[in-house]
Amino acid sequence: MIEIKQTVLIVEDEEDILDLMEYTLSKEGYDIITCIDTSNVIDILDEEEISLILMDRNLPGVEGSIYIQKLRKQGYNQPVIYVSAKDSSEEIVEGFDTGGDDYITKPFNIAELKARVKALIKRTQKVQDVIKYKDITYFASNKTFNIDGKDIKLTHLEHDLLLEFIKNVNVLLSREGLLESVWKDSDSKQAKTVNVAIKRLKEHIDPRAEKNYIQAVRGEGYIFC
Repeated sequence: MIEIKQTVLIVEDEEDILDLMEYTLSKEGYDIITCIDTSNVIDILDEEEISLILMDRNLPGVEGSIYIQKLRKQGYNQPVIYVSAKDSSEEIVEGFDTGGDDYITKPFNIAELKARVKALIKRTQKVQDVIKYKDITYFASNKTFNIDGKDIKLTHLEHDLLLEFIKNVNVLLSREGLLESVWKDSDSKQAKTVNVAIKRLKEHIDPRAEKNYIQAVRGEGYIFC
């Protein structure tokens, strides 16, 4: 299955806490970028697809919530969780008022950190518009595929079939499973229908039979690889 790996930016000047958060979230499968101050934050936001910012408030030279407030005014809208020793009710409310989406007080519980990061990313992540695999690119906005930068014309059924494959790279898909996920309520739900459709799809995406995207597994189904 193609997965979108989320990238978390951690801005924290205490190295032991920074290392702990980096280690913990890396183990959860996130890509992590770390900063000990805000000097490179804007460059990172401009160059990387950041899913979430973990922001300390007591940073060298700047108060973290004031910095986030400035980022918001410049149009940066990545979700932010403050991780801060400022733990009074007034300070927490101030964090939300200055552009924070969530707030964790130090010392924090590791399980809580993981849960809050996961929940906020799930709540705010955008629907993926582009899926890439090898030289195949899918554009969800207009439901088109291209290979090596050239658009390929597919029927509605062929589109759905290829999309099902590209979402399940290296996963064995049975003919019965493909009939349920692609043909759904169609009257032509027969195993041989899958074989014919895949043969036609191969002619579109690999006319010279050089790339072998779709491999048949005798008696089982097909693997897209």
